[in-house]
Amino acid sequence: MNSNPMPHSTPSSSSSNSVRKSSQSEELQLVSFHVGEEEFCLDILRVQEIIRVQQLTRVPNSPESMDGVMNLRGKIIPVIALRKRFGLERLAHDKQARIVVVEVKGTVLGFIVDSVSEVLRIPADTVEPPPQLGTVKQEYVSGVGKLDDRLLILLDVDRLVSSDDLMGLQTAQA
Repeated sequence: MNSNPMPHSTPSSSSSNSVRKSSQSEELQLVSFHVGEEEFCLDILRVQEIIRVQQLTRVPNSPESMDGVMNLRGKIIPVIALRKRFGLERLAHDKQARIVVVEVKGTVLGFIVDSVSEVLRIPADTVEPPPQLGTVKQEYVSGVGKLDDRLLILLDVDRLVSSDDLMGLQTAQA
């Protein structure tokens, strides 16, 4: 008899798939990394892998933010420098720099970040809409998460790379 009420109230029911933040138990799993002084995050489900920065091949007439292309296990993928994308000063890559490999609208590409910090779990209800001010264009930001005394800038991968960029990247790969 008590089996009827329980399945409908569990977090795994279909109602937990709604967009609105419904329960405190709903968590986001994120990969956190630094670009400049700020800490950013991507949804871990969007990240395919994280690798050390390797030699890139520059491609003539490629988009401004593209650093080049690299060979990842036989597949040529474009690599975008997030420092350039965010309008920050370009620095030489150190031992901490990494390439975060993601898939955006069917295209596999890499983002160069200054360092990767950790995988985090934060409650979904601690994420607020992006503020109107900041060094990163708001269009790239899906929200700001709070974790203890840290503010985490959640990036929207799909908006981080525009359709024009994707066209340029696909042309550069050809």
